[in-house]
Amino acid sequence: MDRLHSDPSLLLCPDFMDETYRASRTSFVTPTTSEIQAADLLKIVWTTSNAALRAQWQQQLAEDHRLAAEQQRLAEEEIILQQRAIRLEEDASKADEKKKNRSKHLPIPMRPRPDSTDDEILVSDFALRKIEKGHYVELYYWTNVGIQDAHSNYRTRDDEGMVPAVGLDGSTAWVSAAVGKPSSAVIADRDLSTVAFAQAVPRMIAALTAYSWTKQRVDMLASFWGGILMHRYWNSTDTIAQRAILIYQEEQRRAWHNAIPLADGAWDIGIIDDAALLRTYDRVFRSMRYLDLRDDHQVKFFFCLFEF
Repeated sequence: MDRLHSDPSLLLCPDFMDETYRASRTSFVTPTTSEIQAADLLKIVWTTSNAALRAQWQQQLAEDHRLAAEQQRLAEEEIILQQRAIRLEEDASKADEKKKNRSKHLPIPMRPRPDSTDDEILVSDFALRKIEKGHYVELYYWTNVGIQDAHSNYRTRDDEGMVPAVGLDGSTAWVSAAVGKPSSAVIADRDLSTVAFAQAVPRMIAALTAYSWTKQRVDMLASFWGGILMHRYWNSTDTIAQRAILIYQEEQRRAWHNAIPLADGAWDIGIIDDAALLRTYDRVFRSMRYLDLRDDHQVKFFFCLFEF
């Protein structure tokens, strides 16, 4: 259907008796139809056609109104989508800035400075990052020596390079280069002194709680370390027993951390595995026995050289 360009209701019905319409009237004139009747017939045809055009015009106006409203709705939706995209980009930019400069955005409680002997404790950024991600980390970083090492090597973040790191949600964030570097002086748990071990345990438990580890995991580790410190091997004068329980602690804790993301999961590490501890004792005993035999053989060989 062709589009109308003007309102047909504005048109006036012609005078079909006018000389202009003689030819049109003549075509309707018959022996039973006069010229006046022919003009009336022409008027009826015009009126019927004009009524149809008026109806078409109204439909056309309604469709134009609907299309205009739809275009307006689409335009408004486009504006909303653009505004939303701008907000998302701004939010992403702010979130990225917070990740890069985390310290600047950490909330500070409105309180006086706490009175505590631990105020000056400064733990390695590397160790805290491991704690934050729920990974295994050596107890060394919470010993007096480890804390002193962190103080000695401390630099402000502005003086350090930034490196990309994968966050807990899988996103990439820029962090201090120190976060990815373990201490060059780190001591394995098995080589810690009993004094250093006892220094580190309560501090590390506090760090786990501060970094939002679940109460269940914190309680398991606290029970585990408590069991270590109360075990007869720990309080034994037998150096093999003391060595064995430190090795057991390190191996069990590392295995526990490695098992957490696996399909079978981890276990209650707070339950001391006496069978595993006994096997560790036997392994340490055999190792030390081998070293003693080797040293004894070397001494005998040395004296044999002098006899000749």
